Amino acid sequence: MSSSRTDPPTVYLLTLNDLGAPDIAGGYINLPAPTTPYTLRFAIEGARSICREGKLWINVPEGEEVFEREKFHAIPLKPSFGRTLHIDVPITKPGTFCYYISYTPLPPFTTASDVEPPKPTRTEAYYVTVSPSLAINGEPLSLSSLSVCSVLSKFLGPVEKWDGYMKYIADKGYNMVHFTPLMERGASNSPFSLFNQLKFDPIAFPGGEKDVREMVDRMEKEHGILSLTDVVWNHTAHNSEWLQHHPEAGYNRLSAPWLEAPYQFDEALMEFSRQMGKLGYPTELKTKEDLLKVMEGIKIHVIAQVKLWEFFILDVDANVEAIMEKWLSRESEDAVEILETKGFNKDLPLKEKAQLLANHGLKGADRLGDRFRKFIDPTVGAAYLHLEFGTPPSGNDPGSVIIPRGGLKSILDEINLPFYKEYDADIAEALEQLYNRIDYTRIAEHGPKSGPITEESPLIETAFTRLPLNEVTKKHDPKSLALANNGWLWNNTSDFASEKHKSYLRREVITWGDCVKLRYGDGPEDSPFLWDFMGKYTKLMAQVFHGFRIDNCHSTPLNVGEYMLDIARRERKDLYTVAELFTGDERKDKIFLERLGLNSLIREAMVAWGPAELSRLVHRHGGKPIGSLEQELVTRGKTTGDDREIIKAISGAPIHALFMDCTHDNEVPTQKRTPQDTLPNGALSAMCDCAIGSVIGYDEVYPHLIDLVTETRNYEVPPTALDDSTAGIANVKAIMNRIHSQMGKDGYTEMHVHHEDEYITMHRVHPQSHRGYFLIAHCAFGPGTERGNFNPVTLPRTKVKCMGSWKLEVDGSPETIKKVREDPTTLRGLPANLVKLEPPRIEENGDDTVVTILDIFPPGSIALFETWVEGFEGTEVDSYSVSGAEDAFSAVSLADLNFILYRCDAEERDTSGGKDGVYNIPGYGALVYAGLQGWWSVLKDVIKNNDLGHPLCQHLRDGRWALDWNVGRLDRLIEQGHKGLEGPAKWLRERFEKIKDVPFSLLPRYFALILQTAYTAAIERGISLFGNKVISGTPFLKGLAMVSVQMTGYTKSGSLWPTKEVPSMAAGLPHFSVEWARCWGRDVFISLRGLYLAIGRYDDAKEHILAFASVMKHGMIPNLLGAGRTPRYNARDSIWFFLQAIQDYTKMVPNGHEILQEKTRRRFLPYDETWFGVDDPRAYSKESTIEEVIQEAMQKHALGFKYKEANAGPNLDSQMKDEGFWVEVQPDWETGFVKGGNQWNCGTWMDKMGESEKAKSKGFPGTPRDGAAIEITGLLYSTVKWLAALSSEGKYKWTSVKKSDGVDITFGSWANLIKQNFERCYYIPENPEDDAKHVIKADTVNRRGIYKDLFGSAKIYEDYQLRPNYAIAMTVAPDIFDPEHALGCLAICDKVLRGPLGIATLDPADLNYRPNYINSLDNDDFATAKGRNYHQGPEWLWPLGYFLRAMLIFDSKRRKTHEERLEMFQQLSARMEGCRHEIKKTPWAGLTELTNKDGTFCADSSPTQAWSSGCLVDLFYDAQAMEV
Repeated sequence: MSSSRTDPPTVYLLTLNDLGAPDIAGGYINLPAPTTPYTLRFAIEGARSICREGKLWINVPEGEEVFEREKFHAIPLKPSFGRTLHIDVPITKPGTFCYYISYTPLPPFTTASDVEPPKPTRTEAYYVTVSPSLAINGEPLSLSSLSVCSVLSKFLGPVEKWDGYMKYIADKGYNMVHFTPLMERGASNSPFSLFNQLKFDPIAFPGGEKDVREMVDRMEKEHGILSLTDVVWNHTAHNSEWLQHHPEAGYNRLSAPWLEAPYQFDEALMEFSRQMGKLGYPTELKTKEDLLKVMEGIKIHVIAQVKLWEFFILDVDANVEAIMEKWLSRESEDAVEILETKGFNKDLPLKEKAQLLANHGLKGADRLGDRFRKFIDPTVGAAYLHLEFGTPPSGNDPGSVIIPRGGLKSILDEINLPFYKEYDADIAEALEQLYNRIDYTRIAEHGPKSGPITEESPLIETAFTRLPLNEVTKKHDPKSLALANNGWLWNNTSDFASEKHKSYLRREVITWGDCVKLRYGDGPEDSPFLWDFMGKYTKLMAQVFHGFRIDNCHSTPLNVGEYMLDIARRERKDLYTVAELFTGDERKDKIFLERLGLNSLIREAMVAWGPAELSRLVHRHGGKPIGSLEQELVTRGKTTGDDREIIKAISGAPIHALFMDCTHDNEVPTQKRTPQDTLPNGALSAMCDCAIGSVIGYDEVYPHLIDLVTETRNYEVPPTALDDSTAGIANVKAIMNRIHSQMGKDGYTEMHVHHEDEYITMHRVHPQSHRGYFLIAHCAFGPGTERGNFNPVTLPRTKVKCMGSWKLEVDGSPETIKKVREDPTTLRGLPANLVKLEPPRIEENGDDTVVTILDIFPPGSIALFETWVEGFEGTEVDSYSVSGAEDAFSAVSLADLNFILYRCDAEERDTSGGKDGVYNIPGYGALVYAGLQGWWSVLKDVIKNNDLGHPLCQHLRDGRWALDWNVGRLDRLIEQGHKGLEGPAKWLRERFEKIKDVPFSLLPRYFALILQTAYTAAIERGISLFGNKVISGTPFLKGLAMVSVQMTGYTKSGSLWPTKEVPSMAAGLPHFSVEWARCWGRDVFISLRGLYLAIGRYDDAKEHILAFASVMKHGMIPNLLGAGRTPRYNARDSIWFFLQAIQDYTKMVPNGHEILQEKTRRRFLPYDETWFGVDDPRAYSKESTIEEVIQEAMQKHALGFKYKEANAGPNLDSQMKDEGFWVEVQPDWETGFVKGGNQWNCGTWMDKMGESEKAKSKGFPGTPRDGAAIEITGLLYSTVKWLAALSSEGKYKWTSVKKSDGVDITFGSWANLIKQNFERCYYIPENPEDDAKHVIKADTVNRRGIYKDLFGSAKIYEDYQLRPNYAIAMTVAPDIFDPEHALGCLAICDKVLRGPLGIATLDPADLNYRPNYINSLDNDDFATAKGRNYHQGPEWLWPLGYFLRAMLIFDSKRRKTHEERLEMFQQLSARMEGCRHEIKKTPWAGLTELTNKDGTFCADSSPTQAWSSGCLVDLFYDAQAMEV
């Protein structure tokens, strides 16, 4: 049915990776026929490096242009950091199309000015094939509806007799006839040895082309059959007259001089064959002893006489003379220098000297050619003599050159040594091939036993055709008159007659004496006549026939196939092309498919050696398994308006087969199995979801393979109509072929194949309606008459009707076979009849049907059934399963989506009072989330791989627990008051209810369909609430943004308030999800900008700010919130990230400064150090504005403070020593910095405390970071500068704070003080001469050109450590950095610290570097036991965001032009590639906390961490705001 005008256009979406390759798994890209034009849309994340000066080149013709393979249109790629580029290409024609991307690679990120810019390059070529649209008399015919019958046309007789055959073929249900070549044949009479490619066989077609065209036209109009012919491009008949005029069209000793040695070898073999009797060798070989005698004769009279080694080696004597002459002439000074620079010296071993001389002086070694083609350049040889023996003697004394001459001869002999070895190996192979071939043709029982050796039947086939000497050929060079014959070479897809091969010399080619191999060269200019002549032939074939079978395709040069098919498709755009490849490698098959645009590859059932192998072949080509999940992923485009569209994501396509029950060049069942197997083999093949085929004579049970060359009889005249008297399996074949064509047309794409002993069953069904056909086939690979062992078949929830049951009775006795084969006039089949059997017993067992084969069902029997599922209309269920999801999810909030999509086990148990956790799939394990993401993380790969054997699929087939659980979970949450879940719960309930009665085998499919629809709707709803920058952003940005939903939800134990349950942000899942571990002040406010502010979650941001402001104490916010009940104040940096987040809120939220006047009730009394419980009446008795909270924090830090944590001791922290509970912060008014901490606690984010008693590290922090941590200094500066600006604008009531000496200091002065001292105190100059300008202890410096991590630590060396914290300061306070110094530091860290996903926490050059974190490992290693090295080298992801933001800030200062800015964005994008991959592959759908060295997996890392994703969202926000 054609699309109506109201149908939205279809878009096929192809996502490309950073290499420009299709981001699909397996297969190749095969798009449907463009009966209605559609769009191919390429999608590339806009800042990928291939977009740099990038262009997508594609050879899809524009408009009405004719396809030209080498004509590419360039489509510029316009990079965008936060968006996906879409390149739309209209598809209106079938064929194979190529694309590639040209671009200029990114240069290294560096501050150096002398870096050579990268040179433009391009990706490799990739292909998209588009299927042709076939039709019979205007009625569309899908490729999987094709039923092809091969006809050996020379056995049909004259064309006037063909109509009866065509009618008979049509009556049997075939809809395409494959003709072997119909052109004039050569001397051998083989249809594949063509005498004249431009002339049809005059015997069959006296009217020539006209007869053929009329015949083909009549086939379609009267019989409903299309035509397909072989095209033969690789060879021509050895007696083709045009070869005498154009011997250059073949491989001869002029056009292919490397064939000189094979030709002389062949001549000698032919002469030996003629002289064998005279030489005393047996001329009729009957035993292996005879053959061994002949082989000895070949060695003596051929190998030894021809002296083939001379083609391999260099002539030592001739080379000695030439080199000596050059040496004595003293003209080799330049070559002397070359050899010296390459390492020549007199002390080298002879072998190494020979290698040097050969490497730089050997000529003619590129291929075989004339004898002694190899030689040493005399100049280079003379240079060797000069270096080895000095300057030549000045006199004429012959004795003075004896030693140099001898030395030269020795080294030339050494050079020859590998060439002799090469010769020995090649001749050994040639002798092996000769032995095997002669054995097969003369002696072997399975061979032809060719009889006596004569002139007409030589010992071995000649490898060359010798053109006759006549008036035409005598004009040519005699060397051009011997042409290489074509032949067979197993597992070869290259030109075996080219200079790269020695196949003819090694006698590896099984040559066909009636065919000359054609030499095309690289293009038409290499053989103009041949290209033109064969182009005309191809054009004629395309004008006449609907399709091509490319003969000898695997040996036909690809460039030739491309050229000819381009000609053919210009004549017939919907040309069907098929080939039989013998590569033995699907990767090689894919090359032919893509380059040539082949629509099918021929596969054959007769290659199976038993029922098990046949069942494998049938399964491979039969379709997708029943209930397949491998559905086309449909992405909804715009659904309203003129620009609405349906977007279908492209996935890899399997190779489409033309599956033949038997081909025209393979033995029939009577020869390889039994005659009775004709029926089951043919029926099974016809059940497959692909094109199918057979050969004339198969259905008629011909007893033997017809010899294309020697056979002279014609086919038996066919019956005028099919009836019960029709011999063979024609009547059943007619049923099977028509069923096959209908199934292909209607889309019966799913199947199930079962093998049991000698039986194979196959059930093929429609994926929606679930109507189908079921076949039971009793194979007859060997003789037999018994039913055999075959259990009853149960078809669950399926009704069955028998269409027929038959056995094939054949007289296959040796006498009958002999009689039929020796019929003098006619090719005919064995006496064979179909016998109808009593139908199998069909019994209903509830909803199931049981089919039992009766006692009479011998080998060679089949039973065919029609099946359906009563009361089930799959098409309607499919439609219902994917409908209405957008509306159902349209009102849910982001908090609702946290329940719908996520919730790790701990969160789920927290909410349910410990009753419910995540779902556990038997045989697989627990999901990571209870919500849809947990299921989708498993299902996406199950769908992608169509893995119906996955434990989840089996679990769904076993019962409906998963369906009930998903709905029940949402119902229980609704009962708790989460009413926003009602819409999704109702939608899921209704869909799951709809599929509860489908057959168990289909439950995985429908569950996946519903789950995927719900998941997609939920994700799309979430994205829609984030604002336009995310909505229009890349999939990566959307994935990062959804982590906001993942991390923010309700928990009873981890709310922001002690008495009010509100959504709170988890630091990470599952490690930091509930109770005290959920809300970390530092983590929340590092993450808040990206996960809340940048994506528009302003209310959530405000709630977290107010909640943490309410628990301000000591001028600090808690590191651990404890829902306000038990906050812990041990983090010196949390307050500064908190204040930075408030600053970001005021700048990013509309009217954001109003938050400063928001009030919050205080957990503790303002400016009071007293600790009391949450139930104390003083708790929450006072309130402050955010402005007042900020001022309190600033004042406390201006005065300094020291306190011991409340409730200090082992109950608070069992690892910490008593000294560690003391928290101290003091301002340094000489620098403006705030210092704090001690060597016994770790008050910044690098907060790992030693825990191992075995290693004696308990109580020893891994990274105390006391002093002025660089990130705190940067955050402090950012805050005081901001407050100074707010104050000047009248938006903040204070202008200063009071120092401990009672003197006020304004915020502006404080900022200036920090700025004046920052570079002096923190920068480590690149040049030691600049140390005097900075605070430097030179003997402690480990690396220069960087910023210190600390200033004023108790352990001075810790100041000088390179860690990633400087980037935080660069990002929030860029103006305190010298831009040149900052860029230099960033460039160093890009090389030294940056890993595939994150940033190393310590310089690898540091003695304390320990990059692999294993928290569970307890040993005696003080540095690493129990994970003390948490921040001593492992690569954390969240600092990457700050690092890239710092890159953006400082790199942008030097990049002014549009192109420079684009490069900057691409540098940033390239550094997120590992994170892009990570968020796609991890089941947690987030970014991990950290990795071990070089991005390797860390088992103790929290698999998804809020700040890891949030800090990268920050980068996108900043980049989108920056002018390009």
